[in-house]
Amino acid sequence: MAASTIPTPLAPPGAIPLGVRRVRIELKQFFRDRQSAVFNFLLPVLLLVIFGSVFGNQPLAPGSDITFAQYFVAGMIASGVLYTSFQNLAIAIPLERDDGTLKRIQGTPMPKLSYFVGKIGLVFVAYVAQVTLLILVGKLFYKLVLPSGAQWFTFLWASVLGLIACTLLGIAFSVVPKNGKGAPAIVSPIVLVLQFTSGVFFQYDQLPHWMQQFSALFPLKWLTQAMRSVFLPPEAAAFEVTGSFELAKCAAVLFAWCIGGLILSLVFFRWNKRGQD
Repeated sequence: MAASTIPTPLAPPGAIPLGVRRVRIELKQFFRDRQSAVFNFLLPVLLLVIFGSVFGNQPLAPGSDITFAQYFVAGMIASGVLYTSFQNLAIAIPLERDDGTLKRIQGTPMPKLSYFVGKIGLVFVAYVAQVTLLILVGKLFYKLVLPSGAQWFTFLWASVLGLIACTLLGIAFSVVPKNGKGAPAIVSPIVLVLQFTSGVFFQYDQLPHWMQQFSALFPLKWLTQAMRSVFLPPEAAAFEVTGSFELAKCAAVLFAWCIGGLILSLVFFRWNKRGQD
């Protein structure tokens, strides 16, 4: 009589496959939450339409063919990175910590890494959709010139480094709000201040020197500068403080913030509320 064969149990999915599955859950939750959809996805588009309508045809300087709308589109695309990554996560994670989502995840067999893979997937998909919409609006209504050749490569590395840095900083900063309800009141003003000081709403070389020095400490300034090199003609470098887009420096600073963000998120991220660790 043949010995019965005992089936070998299937190995559970790894952290990455489970994280990829979780991306779908994160996307559904994101777009079902109207507040998240407006503040993190539609707000840059709305700001582009408002500012573009008011200042759209105004040249950056007398005799210049570069309009403020073109300058502003580049800044809003950079801001899209900040909205979909830093602001989104710094607000959403405290809410999930409050409602017990993080505690439940911590108590399941699912690897903790899968949770972060899901968040990273959400950030990536939301950014791609948002930047596509911003470019489309800029092209149709504000004479945005699409990048070509090496500019696409610059756009790629600037987007990737910016998303990584701002995602990690959003995860690290999520421990700052004491509760989920108060998170928007803390995070949103920080994002606005960085936009005002980093050359998004105003021409960067016309900002006060102290403001330029302040914004140079943070990634948005360098991300915005890199995006201007992508979506503005080469002669627009004359409007930079140094007369150059300094792409090598932009890449170095953004990479440094990726490392710094990783360290900060590993040190400060918490699954439970304060006092419950």
